[in-house]
Amino acid sequence: MPLRRRPVDLLFVVFFLINLCFVTYIVDIEQLIIADPAHFTQPLWPPAPLLDLIHWYGDTYDPLLMARPPWWKATIWIDVLLFGPFYLAAVYAFVRRRTWIRVPALVWSGMMLSNVLIILMEERYGPHATPDFGFVLAVNLPWLLMPVAMIIRMRKEPW
Repeated sequence: MPLRRRPVDLLFVVFFLINLCFVTYIVDIEQLIIADPAHFTQPLWPPAPLLDLIHWYGDTYDPLLMARPPWWKATIWIDVLLFGPFYLAAVYAFVRRRTWIRVPALVWSGMMLSNVLIILMEERYGPHATPDFGFVLAVNLPWLLMPVAMIIRMRKEPW
């Protein structure tokens, strides 16, 4: 009997592609390339309009993104070195319906939930708290909900 494709799998694929193509290798790379967003020379990557968007969002809603403390940069390195390759593998696995993604997906879910909850505590109560926590929470909600959905999705085999 062939494996049944679930509608939620398409949602995971879209989420992983957005993370791979925009969050990890544009937003996160900007965080690593530009140490001080107030004083920098335009790098080759990311393009200037995307840098402007990232810095506008940081200046307007997310002081933590602009402050870039060491613990924050550690989460960015995790994104670039671990989550980026995971997103690529996960897109392949979900499109081709490969069950080997189950354990990596559960590991990703736990790591993502931990990182986002720590970041949100800083966004709410830390020295770089956002002036609009409701908005920042709403923007970050997919990174809380998708790992929970993934845990539910991967709770049993076979898919």
